[in-house]
Amino acid sequence: MPKPRSSFLSRRGFVAAGGALGLVAALSACGGNTDAAKDGAGDKGATAASGPWTFKDDLGKDVSTKSTPKNIVAFTGTAAALSDYGVQVKGVFGPTKLADGKPDPQAGTMDISKVEILGNVYDEFNVEKYAALRPDVLLTNTWDGSYWYLPEASKDKILKLAPAAAIGVGSDASMDKALGRTADLAKSLGADLNGQKAVDAKARFEAAAAKVREATKANPGIKVLVGSGDPDHFYVSTPKTSADLKYFESLGVEFVTPDNLDQGSVFFESLSWENAGKYKADVVLLDNRTGTLQNEQLTKEKPTWAALAAVKAGQVAPRVTEPIYSYDKCAPILEELAKTIQNAKKAG
Repeated sequence: MPKPRSSFLSRRGFVAAGGALGLVAALSACGGNTDAAKDGAGDKGATAASGPWTFKDDLGKDVSTKSTPKNIVAFTGTAAALSDYGVQVKGVFGPTKLADGKPDPQAGTMDISKVEILGNVYDEFNVEKYAALRPDVLLTNTWDGSYWYLPEASKDKILKLAPAAAIGVGSDASMDKALGRTADLAKSLGADLNGQKAVDAKARFEAAAAKVREATKANPGIKVLVGSGDPDHFYVSTPKTSADLKYFESLGVEFVTPDNLDQGSVFFESLSWENAGKYKADVVLLDNRTGTLQNEQLTKEKPTWAALAAVKAGQVAPRVTEPIYSYDKCAPILEELAKTIQNAKKAG
């Protein structure tokens, strides 16, 4: 999974003072919403308009509730994708609001004033507030078989309150698959995938994918490095374990693949800034998340970054590290990637 941004942002406790007693009461009050997943139930997302709701998620679990969920709580990026399909949620967890009050990029075009923010940074999740929402279902992504952005310390309490479903965005998925599965989920929750907005967004995405294929064929041999920076390290990502990069590679993008992934990680190799030039590349796609260092700051503060061939050539483009998996939000990512590849020159 991408490196969480917890090291850059402040944290708050996920339960208020005296929360233990309140949590016990809330768990008891919400017991009626914890319909257990039933093995063998459901399909890939299609469901009847009324009656029990079922959805087979990408953890292989058949998730079910007595009726189509209304009180939905979701990871911010998942909620933003559902919002693009007209499905609204009651609560979110994950990067939602910036320090100035504006929406975090991961919130997309979702109206964050209309949702309960249960946690705004990694490892933060207010379980009492979650229980008070009387959730029907919890929705998130999965990178490695776990529920993304659920704190390890409180996940068991959280998962007792409502069924949970996850959409794969890691090593077992690619962007097109993650988009299709998210659309399946939205449809199961009442979205109209035949509406003009949804149809147009998918058509734009497919056209953008074709543009990337054309760009890689017209400008072959451009090596792309995917990186992320913090004050102490430069992280080089492998394209093999993230849905977006796997898809880009299938469209012809040639990536730098790190040869010494960190112990315990299948996602990246961390380099000291002294060794930031280990891999040669013509283009750098730089993690654009709000907790990571961006090109302008890196250029001022890290001489080894400024010395990279791609940086000197002005060939640094933002990478949307955690895409919002709706066609509406992923189409522009592909359009920008096509332009980046088309305009790139050999630099490494």
